Amino acid sequence: MTDDLFSRDAYLATCAATVVAVSDDGIVLDRTVFYARGGGQPGDTGVLRWGDHVTRVTDTVKARETGQIVHVVEGDTPPVGSAVTCDIDWARRYLHMRTHTALHSLSGIIFADYGAKVTGGNMESGGIARMDFELESMSAELGRDVEAKLNARLAEDRPVHVVLLPRAQALKDPDLIRTKINLVPASIDPIRVIDIEGIDKQADGGTHVRSTGEVGRVRVVKTESKGKANKRMRIQLTGPSRPRGSGARLD
Repeated sequence: MTDDLFSRDAYLATCAATVVAVSDDGIVLDRTVFYARGGGQPGDTGVLRWGDHVTRVTDTVKARETGQIVHVVEGDTPPVGSAVTCDIDWARRYLHMRTHTALHSLSGIIFADYGAKVTGGNMESGGIARMDFELESMSAELGRDVEAKLNARLAEDRPVHVVLLPRAQALKDPDLIRTKINLVPASIDPIRVIDIEGIDKQADGGTHVRSTGEVGRVRVVKTESKGKANKRMRIQLTGPSRPRGSGARLD
């Protein structure tokens, strides 16, 4: 399986890698900084450089049957065994990192203050995202209240930790149980957990910033009903953020 470097360091924007497979679906590498689409976070885009060639990566996905990370490309494909340099679109990825941490923080606040669990979520372009909750009502006033609370907590610049927990331990953690950790495939052990200190804690495979201050300000742009006990909140990042680093390179 591909070594997913992004799961250990989301701030890696480039790395050296070797092509291990090529098919009509895309390119598989021995390691990568490209995040594969999943959990509501879009797949990374960017380029692969090899020799005098530059191949555009238009999406990154996981193969349905194998779970292998596949780089979907346009243009020439490097032969198996080729040494390549992976370069992600860092500005796009960093926006996804900020947005993802904002969504987790929103989830934690909604649960703590209103007792509502998440039923779904997704990121769109331009720092826009939505999250669905088990709520019977969601007014514009509630949206304004949540927006104020969310921005206050983000401004506290709380650290964001990536923790690997043994599956047995994770299944006993009450904070993780409420996010339906039992739905994580049984084959995954240990379980990767994102802990936003004092705000939210849940199993997650996506990329996040190192502290909430990097998210910047968030605006609740819309609240809507998607069913009797399913309400949707749309947010948009408005900035400015406080970056803790730029895209790094791993040779």
